[in-house]
Amino acid sequence: MLHALKPRTLRRLTVLLLAAAALTGTPATALTGTPAAADDPGWTAEPASGGATTARRPSFYLAGPAGTVLEDRLAIANTGDRERTVTLRGADAYNTPDGAFAVRPARGAQGAGAWISFGAAATVTLPAHTRAVVPFTVTVPPSSPPGDHPAAVVAAEGGREAGVRVDVRVGGPALAALTVEDVSVRGRGAATAVAYTLVNRGNVALTPALALHAGRALGGALDPRPARALPVELLPGQRITLTEPWPGAPAFDRVSLRLTVTAPGAAPATATATAWLAPGGSAARAGAGLLLLGAAAPVLVRVLRRGPPGRRRGEPRAEPPEQAGGPNAPATSEPELTGASR
Repeated sequence: MLHALKPRTLRRLTVLLLAAAALTGTPATALTGTPAAADDPGWTAEPASGGATTARRPSFYLAGPAGTVLEDRLAIANTGDRERTVTLRGADAYNTPDGAFAVRPARGAQGAGAWISFGAAATVTLPAHTRAVVPFTVTVPPSSPPGDHPAAVVAAEGGREAGVRVDVRVGGPALAALTVEDVSVRGRGAATAVAYTLVNRGNVALTPALALHAGRALGGALDPRPARALPVELLPGQRITLTEPWPGAPAFDRVSLRLTVTAPGAAPATATATAWLAPGGSAARAGAGLLLLGAAAPVLVRVLRRGPPGRRRGEPRAEPPEQAGGPNAPATSEPELTGASR
């Protein structure tokens, strides 16, 4: 008798029954942080202060058109009591899957790291308690596309490395663009989190902010979470996967999520997803399934009582017409289709 259901009621009943069935069933060396710092206190590497200022710089920033040669200086200090020999190189930089800034291994750089050269000063010998300022160049190829090109200078000695970030901006049109993808819900209860992927599809580094909006199928809308800055810098062409804690997620409900990510100069990016939230454990899932079945039962009872379409409530059921000749008359036999004459 389900054919008597109105379309809206049928959709609601189908969703409740499917959810109940699902819940009662059986559930199916990258570097972190900033570039690696030397763990031996005997020596350090950092950008040299320039000009009349003595302010310390956390990283290098160089800008110029394609085909130009840029220059800067690296300061290396030996604070130990013995002589040290430090080798210097350029390295490509990238985002780790969780968004940290990292540098590529020592094998040949193919990006902006290959533009960095220390020339004859690629190996520096430092007596005890001395400091050296080493110049280096960044040669931007004429065919380099505009935008940000992340790199690093790496100092190595005795198996230890210290990396200093180098941001190279090549002149030309800047494009800020990002997308948010692959939204899903992980965990249960206070450990619930929303996972998502950010992709930088432009040519400049981005500092994104995230806003989360959620709705409930059984309890209405939830309070929106205002946009907050994410503790990452998304480099051009990079893809990272992050999780947003959601300790106030409903214990049992069907939720709809809308994530909106913004960044300076970029159009907002939005992605949506839906998910069922239920307490952990097979007993809890079974209880949730029974709860949904209980909610679906009144709808099913009303359908069964309503009967087929076209009959008003209280109207007697229509009986099939009697056959000709009365109720006891024999049914008319049908001819046999044998092809033989009678």
